[in-house]
Amino acid sequence: MDPERLKESFARVAAHGDEVPLFFYSHLFLTHPELRALFPVSMSAQRDRLLGALGEIVAQAADSDRLVPFLRGLGKDHRKFGTLAEHYPAVGQSLLATLAYFSGAGWTAQLEDDWTQAYTLIAKVMSEAAAESEADDQPAWWDAVVVGHERRTLDISVLRIAPRARLPFAPGQSVAVECAQRPRIWRYFSPANAPRDDGTIDLHVRMLEGGAVSSALARTAGVGTRLRLGPPVGTLRLDLASGRDLLLAAGSTGLAPLKAIVEHAGLLPDPPRTRLVFGTRTAADLYDLAALEKLAARWPWLTVVPVVSHDKRFAGEQGTVADSVARLLLAAPGETSRHDVYVCGSPAMVTATVGRLETLGVPREQTFYEDFGWS
Repeated sequence: MDPERLKESFARVAAHGDEVPLFFYSHLFLTHPELRALFPVSMSAQRDRLLGALGEIVAQAADSDRLVPFLRGLGKDHRKFGTLAEHYPAVGQSLLATLAYFSGAGWTAQLEDDWTQAYTLIAKVMSEAAAESEADDQPAWWDAVVVGHERRTLDISVLRIAPRARLPFAPGQSVAVECAQRPRIWRYFSPANAPRDDGTIDLHVRMLEGGAVSSALARTAGVGTRLRLGPPVGTLRLDLASGRDLLLAAGSTGLAPLKAIVEHAGLLPDPPRTRLVFGTRTAADLYDLAALEKLAARWPWLTVVPVVSHDKRFAGEQGTVADSVARLLLAAPGETSRHDVYVCGSPAMVTATVGRLETLGVPREQTFYEDFGWS
């Protein structure tokens, strides 16, 4: 199995856009109609996720340290859909049929063998992780209720959620959320806090165009609204062993997992020196700045740097998150190797910031990021 061949093959197929997931799900439901009931009535959001998840898997194909935890998280998470081990072969058949169709004359026996090996590994890791969760009596989902809802901006709300049973998660991870208004449609959000004694979690919800779940949560999920939460997924978490300073780069609601990591650091006997860059388009979009400044006032090891890209009236830093990160790293000799850098935000923001880090010479193994494009 050649990871580079997989990447090149996937790039050619993904260029066909929405036609790819449309073909895949049509093939899957025609050949295995019994699986249709596992999916929402409207498949638009699901179609977007297919290409995103495949892209994430292919991008990490040569990095087993990141890929395997990602797949294990997906395997545990898919239990909430009712996914069973016997469903994986059907999905594999439809995936290979889709790849062959859109590859055309470029579909060779060698490429088919590469994808067969890749999917066999994916299915094995995911189904084993799901089986382990079931054997450990971990629930497929957690029932929860909204106990607080605060509208921070026109399009961002902060919800406080109380799971009926404690939801175990690591700061930086994400959980899928389903609400009664959007049945069988799940959207990933990151808890914006380290685990609390009372088990509650905060979600930073931004309404997105076409975002069925985010719009329902931000607009109508008042106190008392019932939700279901999926198992925690993701590998963005604090490396306790590195001993390096932290530089956290957050774009808009990408702040949530990084704020959870800050709170986690605050529980350590000797927290690392931490600088948190919080970037938005305008000053009005700095929806959680007051809470961050309270944390910085309490913890002398924490510095918060707000930055805006489209508001000349803002008295603080101007520019993108990537610009601000670069200024901080170039401020003193040796800064580029002294930090573990965590990046979270939109795909465009993450791509720009990680690219800037590479040009500045930040070692790849010291860069951790999450863009949620796959989710």
